[in-house]
This record gives sequence, structure tokens and C-alpha cells, in this order.
Amino acid sequence: MVTVSELYDAGLKTGEIRPDPAQQAVLPALDALVAALPDLAPPPREGGGWLSRLTGGRKAAPVADGPKGLYLWGGVGRGKSMLMDLIMEAAPIAEKRRVHFHEFMQEIQIALNESRKSGQADTLRPVAMEVARKVRLFCFDEMQITDIADAMIVGRLFQILFDQGVVVVTTSNRVPEDLYKNGLNRQLFLPFIGLIRERMDVIELDSPQDHRQGRAEGGQIWFTPADNAAHAALDAIWAEETGGASASPLELSVMGRRVTIPQHVGRIGRASFWDLCGQARGPADYLEVAKALDVIFIDAIPRLSMSNYNEARRFVTLVDALYEAKVRLYASAADEPERLYAEGEGAFEFERTASRLREMRDAGWGRTDP
Repeated sequence: MVTVSELYDAGLKTGEIRPDPAQQAVLPALDALVAALPDLAPPPREGGGWLSRLTGGRKAAPVADGPKGLYLWGGVGRGKSMLMDLIMEAAPIAEKRRVHFHEFMQEIQIALNESRKSGQADTLRPVAMEVARKVRLFCFDEMQITDIADAMIVGRLFQILFDQGVVVVTTSNRVPEDLYKNGLNRQLFLPFIGLIRERMDVIELDSPQDHRQGRAEGGQIWFTPADNAAHAALDAIWAEETGGASASPLELSVMGRRVTIPQHVGRIGRASFWDLCGQARGPADYLEVAKALDVIFIDAIPRLSMSNYNEARRFVTLVDALYEAKVRLYASAADEPERLYAEGEGAFEFERTASRLREMRDAGWGRTDP
């Protein structure tokens, strides 16, 4: 059985990983977690599928205490996601999954909608039990809680997963006590913070280095300010990428809604910031955009602040979807990513977005198997 430390050392030798004392300091804890996985209790048996269990399936009892999960937090670009990837690679079990937090919450919402149709009083438990039936190790990347509905779902979901012996690993930019900070009815969320502290080892990745910075950049992809010169530069790249082919709108259907990309040629699309973020959009919409395109051009990203807070939040979600799907980005903007959202509520969360936008300038960024 390979350990996380061995995989990390192999990455150092090939140059895929740059040495970082903070990362190396947490490796023993990751090794211990992986070593305990073969001894996990088997998945719960509670009927065939969650729809059948809605009609009377027996509830599975909580299992005996197993290894604690892991809550790995720290600043942007510190290598949290990379370490999670190593945990997944080293884990010697088949029942494991890694998913971005946004994507998973969309799956849960869809499942809850189906569960509600049954008329059951408890709609979340069968959904959570179906997750527990399939995985023993569940890795959530980039946990962030932005509304009370998600806060309450996540709290109960984690409780059920823990009770069924699922080992949960998650990354976050915030210490648990700062999750959903200043949120509406936050007192309802506080028990979940206690649950994290009880059932997960909370470890800070305290590195001074943002590993997304200083990468070798490819050709220019981010043009600032968003003036006529920037627009003309994007036009030239657009013509080169599409071979001068005629563009047409791309219509995507998402849960009964229509999402329109005004211009597209094959798997290359172009839209303005306001086309993408000026309307009520959610993670499901942006995940569908990311699935449909390999390259996207975004025109005229403005400065972000409390005056356009809703649009800024949507942009953060959009960048998350594009980043996870390895979509190549070209954009014009009012300023460099680090200065787009300089102060006010939301500025902290935007640091991660700015770091991701910086990483997306890497010469090798983008899908290799479109």
C-alpha cells in the first residue's frame, strides 16, 4: 500500500510538486487517515435504493466509531486540493469519491426534489443514506457555506455520513468557526461547527506561499482595462481560435431554464460578464456551461463590490465551475484579478477566485482531452 508521503516524495522528484515545509508537516496525519481506511465498517444496508426506501425501508443504525475525518484549511493556493488528490490516490479502497462542493450540493438538491415528491416528512435521510451506501471515503473540495438552506442541509448530511462510518475529508479557505460567518440565522449553524470539531481533525495548512503564483504564463489571456483595445485583442484571438467561422448562439437547458451563450463555434463560446452573471444563475447553470465549452471568452468584467454583490457572487461560482472543468479562459476586465474586488463583504472569498484566475494563465492550462 502506497502512502501519501511516498506519493508526495515522488512528486518532488519529478518536479510536479514544489517542496513546502507546511505541506510536509501535515503528511503524517494524512498517512494515518489512509492507513485506517481498510478497517472501515462496510456500507449500510438499507433497502435497494433511496426511492424504494422511502416506502418503508429500515433505518440503518449508527456504526461503531471509526477514524476521524479531516478538515484541511488555509489560504488560497497552499496545496490543499493537491493533498486531497494524493489522499484519493493512496486510499486502498474502491468506495471513494472526490467532488467539488458546489457540484455535490447541486446533486443533493436534485435528489431532494425527487425525495419531496414522495411526501415523506424526512426527505434528506434517504438521500444521505444513498451516499453512505456508495462511499466509505468522501472528499469535498472547497467547502464554503453562503446561505442558511445549504448550511442546514450540510449539517444534517454530515451527521448521517459520520453515523454511517463514512470518513469525510474536506478543504476550505476558512477555519470552521468562520464558516457562514455573519450569515442569516447563523446560530442554527453553530452545532455543525461543533460536529466538525468532534468528528474531524482540523488542520491548518499554514504555508506563506501561494503555489498558484509565479507559474510560467502562456500568451496573454487577461486584458485590462476593458477598453476598445482589449476588445480588439479578444476579437483577434477569437478569430484565431475559431478559424474565422461564423458564430451562433448556444442554448443550454438547465432544470427547465435556458442559459444562452451569445456566440459559439463548436466548443468555443463568448459572452459578456452581464450575459453570464447579470441574471439569476446558480451553480447548476455554470456547471452546464463548463461541460459544454472547452474555451470561453468573457468580455467586460467590471470592478466588483457591494454595489454589484449578487453579480460578484455569481462570477465566483462561474470561475469555480470553469476552473474545475479546466476550461480555457480569455477575458477583458477593469483590473487585474487581485484588484477587482479590493474591499468590503465578499473580498475575502474573492481571494480564492483571484488566485484561480492567476493559475488559469498557466501555459498548460486547459483540457487535454476535450
